[in-house]
Amino acid sequence: MVTSLLPSTQRALLRRLAVEQSENRVPSLIAGLVRDGETIWVDSRGKVGDEPATTDTQYRVGSITKTFVAVLVMRMRDEGLLDLAEPLDRFIPGTSIGDRSIGSLLSQSSGLTAEPAGQWWERTPGGSAEELLSGIDDSALRPTPRHGFHYSNVGFGVLGELVARIRGVPWYEAMQREILDPLGMKRTTLSPVAPHADGYGVHPWADVLLPEPAEDAGAMAPAGQLWSTFDDMARWAKFIGGDTGEVLHPDTVLEMRLPGSVDDGPQWRGGYGLGLQLLRHNNRRLAGHTGSMPGFLSTLWTDPEESTSAIFMANTTAGVNGTLLTDLLDTLGELEPRIPETWLPSPDVDMTLLELTGEWYWGPSPYVLKVRSNGLLDLVPGHGRRGRASRFKPNGDGTWTGLDGYHSGEILRIGRDTDGTPTYLDLNTFIFTRTPYAADAPVPGGVAGWRPAGS
Repeated sequence: MVTSLLPSTQRALLRRLAVEQSENRVPSLIAGLVRDGETIWVDSRGKVGDEPATTDTQYRVGSITKTFVAVLVMRMRDEGLLDLAEPLDRFIPGTSIGDRSIGSLLSQSSGLTAEPAGQWWERTPGGSAEELLSGIDDSALRPTPRHGFHYSNVGFGVLGELVARIRGVPWYEAMQREILDPLGMKRTTLSPVAPHADGYGVHPWADVLLPEPAEDAGAMAPAGQLWSTFDDMARWAKFIGGDTGEVLHPDTVLEMRLPGSVDDGPQWRGGYGLGLQLLRHNNRRLAGHTGSMPGFLSTLWTDPEESTSAIFMANTTAGVNGTLLTDLLDTLGELEPRIPETWLPSPDVDMTLLELTGEWYWGPSPYVLKVRSNGLLDLVPGHGRRGRASRFKPNGDGTWTGLDGYHSGEILRIGRDTDGTPTYLDLNTFIFTRTPYAADAPVPGGVAGWRPAGS
């Protein structure tokens, strides 16, 4: 057990873990929390063989494998070897989804069937890439809108083959060289390496176990083959949160965390980015992935805003509640919330920017422009109102580029009068003025002028 938390917090977390393992009759279950890159609590219940699981015990992590495949694809994109908008046919011709983009496969919005042709791939020996691709005919397309969410294990089998064809080596060799070795993830493997848990099905009405198979999935391995440990998954959680160790630029990981499709209809709680599952919970925006293979369940969620992650792994086919990790995060947030850093005045603020700060109006709507200590401008709605907020970085020529929100990528220009005083902000035709609809500003400045009601 690793912890740096108060005894009362440890007990609350342990009780939640113990209830999960006991009530759902899980042979073994390990779970933990990571904050600011350090494991602050981890514990296990049940046994692997005759011993409790440790942070070095391997479990099969199922579809968390997809996140590694997605990183390999994004590395190739960043190297200029492919474009996410390109059709699959350019690299893998001859399937019924040749006109679908690589990006749609990553975001689970290609319309491709969930499972490959033939027997249940998770419980039978896998075939070759040629066999997988030959089964992707017109019957593999689903009637959902092509821009809509439809989870596809097959799609990640295809993406694994895409990696192999571009890199010239099997996807797992590329993963070892490009991801696992640089990040020091020595206990993440394609096949189990002791110490590891065996997978079981638990009888629904009796306390007996059924050993589950752990077949080599062949061409479908990129959808769910990997085995890993808590320690390695903690490193992977840091990666998804932005600590990428130069394997991928943090901005690319941020791109992967942006929603590409929504998977739960009108609730809009869950979604999918580029190879990452997304979840909104109690104002948290979580990214990671769930995992399920015969005999194993796992989940990894990370909250980049809070630099906090939660992980669990279990050797059971079914039974672990989907709320386990969010309950652990909620407990941590309630009992040991993050203590804000001490505020200190910044020694390196560009004082010439102060004339830009303060209240601006877009039409009648108030906004406030602030200078941040990191040299960014922050434009936010004023007076507690809702609206479009964005941060801006300087371009070196007097203009600024939006980093996030509605104005991401848009250019902010400063309008000035003859003596150089800032009089308006021009944000891609959105004009912000010092007073509502200032008469001397471009549209939507004082077009007709203010007037009393009835005049």
